Amino acid sequence: MNRETTSHLKAPELRVAHWIDGNGQPCAPLTLADLGAGYKVLYCFQHWCAGCHDTGFPTLKKMIAALSTKAVGFAVVQTVFEGEETNTPERLRETQLRYDLPVPFGHDAAVEGYPTIMRDYRTGGTPWFIVIDPTGEVMYGGFHLDAEAFIASVEYASTR
Repeated sequence: MNRETTSHLKAPELRVAHWIDGNGQPCAPLTLADLGAGYKVLYCFQHWCAGCHDTGFPTLKKMIAALSTKAVGFAVVQTVFEGEETNTPERLRETQLRYDLPVPFGHDAAVEGYPTIMRDYRTGGTPWFIVIDPTGEVMYGGFHLDAEAFIASVEYASTR
């Protein structure tokens, strides 16, 4: 996988306050432990981001379809670093339904200039994928995730 983050780091706990579950119902703030003990994929988007819809969500759907039985946890976070009037909490369910994604969606509004996930995970914008390995280390963070390579590596790891 092509790694765009500059250094390995222990995955910080999520500090996103507003979440809906895979059925669109409001739920308690999600923790990394809620995503299971295996690999975790966090997908950051903005509702108005064309790249998020053109490439990011199709990549995410491909990974969820291929890895749903491999104990990989997925969550989607709307990172609102601009466009607050469009990137609203109400857009979460709309987007969840549009892509038929039964995974948790969070809304991370800017606090002191940037959303918490952008600061904690050093993201560079949207679309942005964060992959956390089973040991809790961030193994990838970047704009373009090679879904096929990630799927193959998880499938390989699950056979060992």
